[in-house]
Parts: sequence; structure tokens; C-alpha cells
Amino acid sequence: MSNNLTRFDPFGDVSPFNAFRGFEDFFKDLSFRSALSNLDSGQIKVDVSENDKNYVVNAEIPGAKKDDVKVTIDGNRVSIRAETKRDTEEKEGETVVRRERYYGVQSRSFMLDHDIDDSNATAKYQDGVLELTLPKKGGNAGAKLLKVS
Repeated sequence: MSNNLTRFDPFGDVSPFNAFRGFEDFFKDLSFRSALSNLDSGQIKVDVSENDKNYVVNAEIPGAKKDDVKVTIDGNRVSIRAETKRDTEEKEGETVVRRERYYGVQSRSFMLDHDIDDSNATAKYQDGVLELTLPKKGGNAGAKLLKVS
């Protein structure tokens, strides 16, 4: 004769872990998690470092062409704008199953502790990364559009 006893846990079905797992499974089918992870995809991600003379900014802008990247410097405010365009090629008999790459206008603006010497600032765009070298200066000047090379 076998013993078919099982332990009954009155809170097992409503424990936070089980409730959360059910909640997660419910939204998994609706791609809810994917939508949340892509909310900030329109924002350019930047790393900023500095030394005594310069700020160095590395901005991640994958898929943009050099001519579609614009940098504006106004005193200590740096603004980066880039447009990424989607290729419209469609193949007969092909259906897009999922599209996660961002297309559209991205922008980022931030202020630094020192005004920038915009006449000596440089911008280089290569392999999806914009590198700005921004010399520090005193005083204020008008806004300048920086040429990206």
C-alpha cells in the first residue's frame, strides 16, 4: 500500500513568487516586457569624461550616417541630434516577424560645468560612435553648429 499524502500549503498559490510568475507569464504573450525595455531607445547614450583642458564625449548613435548627425554648442550646453532612416526594401513573400532597431530622430542635450571653446571643438563619427573633444574656456559665446567629420 502506498502513501499518497501531500503537504497542503494554504498560501502556496498566492505567494508573491507564484503571483509574480503568473503576472509575468500573462504579459509575456503580449510582449509587455519588450515594450518596457525599449522605452528609452530614442535617447542617445553618452559617456562624458574630463581632464584639466577638455571634455571628451562618446555618444552611441548606431545606424546613423555622418551627414545626419548634428552637434550644437551654446556656452556649456551641448546638443546632439541624429536621424536614422529605415530602408524601405521589402522582399516578396517575406514577412517581418520582429523589428527592434530604432528608426527616427534621436536627440540628447546636456550641460557641462564649464563653457566650451567651440572654435577648437572637434567631432568625429565612426562605427556608430560620435566622439566630441570639447576644450574648456571662460566667457560666453553664441551658439555654434559643429561640423562632424
